Amino acid sequence: MKAIETKNITKKFGNFLAVDHISFEVFKGEIFGFLGANGAGKTTAMRMLCGLLKPTSGEGRVAGYDIYKESDKIKKNIGYMSQKFSLYEDLTIKENMRLFGGIYGMNTKNIKIKTEQLLKELSLEAEKDILVKSLPLGIKQKVSFAVSTFHSPEIVFLDEPTGGVDPIARRTFWEMIYHASNNGITIFVTTHYMDEAEYCNRVSIMVDGRIQALDTPAGLRKKYNATTMDEVFQLLARGAKRE
Repeated sequence: MKAIETKNITKKFGNFLAVDHISFEVFKGEIFGFLGANGAGKTTAMRMLCGLLKPTSGEGRVAGYDIYKESDKIKKNIGYMSQKFSLYEDLTIKENMRLFGGIYGMNTKNIKIKTEQLLKELSLEAEKDILVKSLPLGIKQKVSFAVSTFHSPEIVFLDEPTGGVDPIARRTFWEMIYHASNNGITIFVTTHYMDEAEYCNRVSIMVDGRIQALDTPAGLRKKYNATTMDEVFQLLARGAKRE
Protein backbone atom coordinates (compact mmCIF):
# COMPACT_ATOMS: atom_id res chain seq x y z
CA MET A 1 0.00 0.00 0.00
CA LYS A 2 1.36 3.43 -0.98
CA ALA A 3 1.49 6.11 1.70
CA ILE A 4 3.03 8.72 -0.62
CA GLU A 5 3.20 8.84 -4.39
CA THR A 6 4.47 11.65 -6.60
CA LYS A 7 4.87 12.03 -10.34
CA ASN A 8 6.96 14.81 -11.88
CA ILE A 9 6.40 17.20 -8.97
CA THR A 10 7.91 20.59 -9.73
CA LYS A 11 8.15 23.83 -7.76
CA LYS A 12 9.31 27.16 -9.16
CA PHE A 13 9.85 30.42 -7.32
CA GLY A 14 9.93 32.95 -10.13
CA ASN A 15 12.65 31.73 -12.48
CA PHE A 16 14.24 29.53 -9.82
CA LEU A 17 13.47 25.81 -10.12
CA ALA A 18 13.63 24.49 -6.55
CA VAL A 19 12.19 21.03 -7.22
CA ASP A 20 12.66 19.57 -10.68
CA HIS A 21 10.20 16.85 -11.75
CA ILE A 22 10.69 14.39 -8.89
CA SER A 23 8.85 11.05 -8.85
CA PHE A 24 8.89 8.46 -6.08
CA GLU A 25 6.71 6.25 -3.89
CA VAL A 26 6.77 5.52 -0.16
CA PHE A 27 4.99 2.47 1.23
CA LYS A 28 2.96 2.09 4.41
CA GLY A 29 5.16 1.42 7.44
CA GLU A 30 8.34 2.20 5.54
CA ILE A 31 11.18 4.30 6.95
CA PHE A 32 12.09 6.48 4.00
CA GLY A 33 15.21 8.65 4.12
CA PHE A 34 15.06 11.88 2.12
CA LEU A 35 18.60 13.20 1.85
CA GLY A 36 20.26 16.14 0.17
CA ALA A 37 22.70 18.95 0.82
CA ASN A 38 21.43 22.36 1.92
CA GLY A 39 19.68 23.97 -1.02
CA ALA A 40 19.01 20.65 -2.78
CA GLY A 41 15.25 21.16 -2.58
CA LYS A 42 14.30 18.60 0.05
CA THR A 43 12.64 21.09 2.44
CA THR A 44 10.56 22.55 -0.39
CA ALA A 45 9.54 19.03 -1.43
CA MET A 46 8.59 18.13 2.13
CA ARG A 47 6.46 21.28 2.48
CA MET A 48 4.54 20.29 -0.64
CA LEU A 49 3.94 16.79 0.71
CA CYS A 50 2.71 18.22 4.03
CA GLY A 51 0.11 20.35 2.27
CA LEU A 52 1.86 23.60 3.16
CA LEU A 53 2.94 24.53 -0.37
CA LYS A 54 1.27 23.85 -3.71
CA PRO A 55 3.42 22.45 -6.53
CA THR A 56 3.86 24.34 -9.77
CA SER A 57 3.13 21.15 -11.69
CA GLY A 58 3.03 17.38 -11.35
CA GLU A 59 0.85 14.96 -9.42
CA GLY A 60 0.94 13.69 -5.86
CA ARG A 61 -1.03 11.95 -3.15
CA VAL A 62 -0.23 11.73 0.57
CA ALA A 63 -2.18 9.33 2.82
CA GLY A 64 -4.49 8.86 -0.16
CA TYR A 65 -5.26 12.58 -0.56
CA ASP A 66 -4.48 14.88 -3.47
CA ILE A 67 -1.78 17.45 -2.66
CA TYR A 68 -3.60 20.15 -4.63
CA LYS A 69 -7.21 19.71 -3.60
CA GLU A 70 -7.11 17.98 -0.22
CA SER A 71 -4.32 19.64 1.76
CA ASP A 72 -6.54 20.01 4.85
CA LYS A 73 -7.18 16.25 4.90
CA ILE A 74 -3.46 15.60 4.49
CA LYS A 75 -2.68 17.78 7.51
CA LYS A 76 -5.13 15.81 9.66
CA ASN A 77 -3.51 12.50 8.73
CA ILE A 78 0.16 13.34 9.22
CA GLY A 79 2.47 14.25 12.07
CA TYR A 80 5.40 16.63 11.78
CA MET A 81 8.54 17.25 13.80
CA SER A 82 11.22 19.78 12.88
CA GLN A 83 14.86 20.16 13.86
CA LYS A 84 13.92 23.12 16.03
CA PHE A 85 12.12 22.00 19.17
CA SER A 86 8.48 22.86 18.58
CA LEU A 87 6.66 22.20 21.86
CA TYR A 88 5.65 24.83 24.40
CA GLU A 89 8.52 25.19 26.83
CA ASP A 90 6.46 26.94 29.51
CA LEU A 91 4.12 23.93 29.74
CA THR A 92 4.85 20.58 31.37
CA ILE A 93 5.27 17.34 29.41
CA LYS A 94 1.74 16.28 30.34
CA GLU A 95 0.26 19.67 29.47
CA ASN A 96 1.93 19.62 26.04
CA MET A 97 0.50 16.19 25.29
CA ARG A 98 -2.99 17.27 26.33
CA LEU A 99 -2.74 20.51 24.34
CA PHE A 100 -1.69 18.81 21.12
CA GLY A 101 -4.25 16.07 21.60
CA GLY A 102 -6.89 18.78 21.60
CA ILE A 103 -5.36 20.44 18.54
CA TYR A 104 -5.53 17.09 16.75
CA GLY A 105 -9.25 16.90 17.58
CA MET A 106 -9.07 13.99 20.04
CA ASN A 107 -11.68 13.71 22.80
CA THR A 108 -10.78 14.17 26.47
CA LYS A 109 -10.98 10.48 27.34
CA ASN A 110 -8.65 9.41 24.53
CA ILE A 111 -6.23 12.22 25.32
CA LYS A 112 -5.97 11.04 28.92
CA ILE A 113 -5.47 7.39 27.90
CA LYS A 114 -2.84 8.28 25.28
CA THR A 115 -1.00 10.62 27.66
CA GLU A 116 -0.71 7.95 30.34
CA GLN A 117 0.37 5.38 27.75
CA LEU A 118 3.14 7.57 26.30
CA LEU A 119 4.44 8.70 29.69
CA LYS A 120 4.80 5.05 30.63
CA GLU A 121 6.42 4.05 27.34
CA LEU A 122 8.92 6.94 27.59
CA SER A 123 9.61 6.23 31.28
CA LEU A 124 8.72 9.84 32.04
CA GLU A 125 5.94 9.34 34.58
CA ALA A 126 8.06 10.96 37.30
CA GLU A 127 8.87 13.94 35.05
CA LYS A 128 5.34 14.52 33.69
CA ASP A 129 4.87 17.77 35.66
CA ILE A 130 8.28 19.26 34.84
CA LEU A 131 8.36 22.27 32.51
CA VAL A 132 9.68 21.26 29.10
CA LYS A 133 12.29 24.06 29.11
CA SER A 134 14.00 22.34 32.05
CA LEU A 135 14.54 19.05 30.17
CA PRO A 136 17.73 17.91 28.37
CA LEU A 137 17.58 18.17 24.57
CA GLY A 138 17.45 14.40 24.09
CA ILE A 139 14.34 14.08 26.27
CA LYS A 140 12.76 17.10 24.58
CA GLN A 141 13.16 15.43 21.21
CA LYS A 142 11.65 12.19 22.52
CA VAL A 143 8.63 14.09 23.80
CA SER A 144 8.35 16.01 20.53
CA PHE A 145 8.32 12.78 18.52
CA ALA A 146 5.75 11.27 20.88
CA VAL A 147 3.52 14.31 20.36
CA SER A 148 3.92 14.11 16.55
CA THR A 149 2.49 10.57 16.72
CA PHE A 150 -0.05 11.33 19.47
CA HIS A 151 -3.06 11.15 17.12
CA SER A 152 -1.83 7.93 15.42
CA PRO A 153 -1.20 9.58 12.02
CA GLU A 154 -0.62 7.54 8.89
CA ILE A 155 2.64 9.35 8.12
CA VAL A 156 5.14 11.28 10.24
CA PHE A 157 7.49 13.79 8.61
CA LEU A 158 10.74 14.28 10.53
CA ASP A 159 12.90 17.20 9.41
CA GLU A 160 16.43 16.59 10.76
CA PRO A 161 14.99 15.52 14.13
CA THR A 162 18.27 14.56 15.83
CA GLY A 163 20.31 17.67 15.10
CA GLY A 164 22.50 18.49 18.10
CA VAL A 165 21.49 15.36 20.02
CA ASP A 166 24.21 13.12 21.48
CA PRO A 167 24.81 9.65 19.93
CA ILE A 168 23.14 7.70 22.76
CA ALA A 169 20.02 9.87 22.61
CA ARG A 170 20.00 9.56 18.81
CA ARG A 171 20.01 5.77 19.06
CA THR A 172 17.13 5.86 21.55
CA PHE A 173 15.24 8.19 19.22
CA TRP A 174 15.67 5.74 16.36
CA GLU A 175 14.31 2.95 18.51
CA MET A 176 11.15 5.05 18.81
CA ILE A 177 11.07 5.41 15.02
CA TYR A 178 11.34 1.64 14.58
CA HIS A 179 8.54 1.13 17.08
CA ALA A 180 6.27 3.54 15.21
CA SER A 181 7.13 1.89 11.90
CA ASN A 182 6.34 -1.55 13.31
CA ASN A 183 2.93 -0.16 14.31
CA GLY A 184 2.23 0.78 10.69
CA ILE A 185 3.18 4.46 10.76
CA THR A 186 5.14 5.57 7.71
CA ILE A 187 8.27 7.57 8.54
CA PHE A 188 9.59 10.20 6.11
CA VAL A 189 12.86 11.55 7.51
CA THR A 190 15.54 14.00 6.47
CA THR A 191 18.92 13.84 8.17
CA HIS A 192 22.48 15.10 7.80
CA TYR A 193 23.82 12.08 9.70
CA MET A 194 24.77 9.48 7.12
CA ASP A 195 24.91 6.70 9.71
CA GLU A 196 21.18 7.33 10.24
CA ALA A 197 20.59 6.81 6.53
CA GLU A 198 21.70 3.21 7.11
CA TYR A 199 18.70 2.72 9.42
CA CYS A 200 16.20 3.53 6.64
CA ASN A 201 14.47 0.92 4.50
CA ARG A 202 15.13 3.02 1.42
CA VAL A 203 16.91 6.29 0.77
CA SER A 204 16.61 8.97 -1.89
CA ILE A 205 19.31 11.58 -2.48
CA MET A 206 18.45 14.96 -4.02
CA VAL A 207 20.97 17.06 -5.92
CA ASP A 208 20.02 20.43 -7.42
CA GLY A 209 16.29 19.79 -7.15
CA ARG A 210 16.35 16.31 -8.66
CA ILE A 211 16.39 12.83 -7.15
CA GLN A 212 19.73 11.45 -8.32
CA ALA A 213 19.51 8.10 -6.54
CA LEU A 214 16.87 6.00 -4.79
CA ASP A 215 17.38 2.50 -3.38
CA THR A 216 18.06 0.58 -0.19
CA PRO A 217 21.26 1.65 1.61
CA ALA A 218 22.87 -1.65 0.60
CA GLY A 219 21.76 -1.18 -3.01
CA LEU A 220 23.21 2.34 -3.15
CA ARG A 221 26.52 1.26 -1.66
CA LYS A 222 26.78 -1.50 -4.23
CA LYS A 223 25.77 0.72 -7.15
CA TYR A 224 28.35 3.37 -6.33
CA ASN A 225 31.05 0.95 -5.14
CA ALA A 226 31.07 2.57 -1.70
CA THR A 227 31.50 1.17 1.80
CA THR A 228 29.33 3.75 3.58
CA MET A 229 26.35 5.96 2.82
CA ASP A 230 28.57 8.97 3.48
CA GLU A 231 30.72 7.96 0.50
CA VAL A 232 27.61 7.58 -1.67
CA PHE A 233 26.36 11.01 -0.59
CA GLN A 234 29.72 12.68 -1.27
CA LEU A 235 29.96 11.11 -4.73
CA LEU A 236 26.51 12.34 -5.72
CA ALA A 237 26.91 15.76 -4.11
CA ARG A 238 30.07 16.27 -6.17
CA GLY A 239 28.18 15.28 -9.30
CA ALA A 240 30.10 12.03 -9.78
CA LYS A 241 28.62 9.56 -12.24
CA ARG A 242 28.50 5.84 -11.89
CA GLU A 243 31.20 4.23 -13.98
